[in-house]
Amino acid sequence: MELSCKTEYALLALLELTHHHSSGEPLQIRQIAAEQNIPDRYLEQLLATLRRGGLVRSQRGAKGGYVLAREPWKISLLEVVNCIEGQDAQTTDARRDSKTVEGMVIWEVWQEAGQAADAVLQKQTLQDLADKREARRRLDIMYYI
Repeated sequence: MELSCKTEYALLALLELTHHHSSGEPLQIRQIAAEQNIPDRYLEQLLATLRRGGLVRSQRGAKGGYVLAREPWKISLLEVVNCIEGQDAQTTDARRDSKTVEGMVIWEVWQEAGQAADAVLQKQTLQDLADKREARRRLDIMYYI
């Protein structure tokens, strides 16, 4: 399983929204883009996709922006991947196209690997990512002291 640039940017944006979740204040696209070094226009498209997928909400107005639609511990990484890449992104018709036993065996192993990856992503949440980021930052600070 490969992490696409699109999914990585979406996760970075959601990680930023997770960081500000407790304040309840919406973040504007330019704030997220600047903090996570994501192109504004690209981020705008990603946030629109995440909004349609029910992972973020947008608020209009001068103090508007984006907030998480749910608590970060209730949003799994698998939901994010499926929202950005599409639920059927990993499903291929290779099995149908395969005319050999070897091709079928390879497809079955690939399916098993995809299911294992999905299980890991389902267990991990945005809050888990945020906690790991904070732990890593603390370790980096301790290293420099």
